Amino acid sequence: MTKQAIRIIATLSVVFLLQSGCTMVRTSQEMGQATPVVKKELVKTTQSWDGKVLPAYPQGQPEITILRINIPAGARLETHHHPVINAGVLTRGQLTVVTTDGKTLYLKAGDPIVEVVNTVHYGINHGSAPAEIIVFYAGIIGSPITITEER
Repeated sequence: MTKQAIRIIATLSVVFLLQSGCTMVRTSQEMGQATPVVKKELVKTTQSWDGKVLPAYPQGQPEITILRINIPAGARLETHHHPVINAGVLTRGQLTVVTTDGKTLYLKAGDPIVEVVNTVHYGINHGSAPAEIIVFYAGIIGSPITITEER
């Protein structure tokens, strides 16, 4: 098939789709919007927030878990650690993350976090409003994503 024939077929296909009302993508101007789609990288790193290099992914069947965690004002999460890599974004409120060796991270709404792995820590909401964080865990089937520490 020649390049010209391919162009003609492609053009006819687009015309057919447009005439049949099957447009899948519309520009922001077509939708009455003047603002283009904006993509912003929140974080790209090989380290957790405390500066430690992230471990290699474990072997096994990958299992992704996404949690939305709501933390009431004044609440403190249990002391715990994660044996798997995880990252999240605080969608509202504020949150303080503290490791047992005293490292502290302060988050406000919109801030990303690449969580510490195999490091004991806890989170606390010192704010007057609930905090919400969405966290993505890259684990493997049959293995925990969070392990609570005994007090």
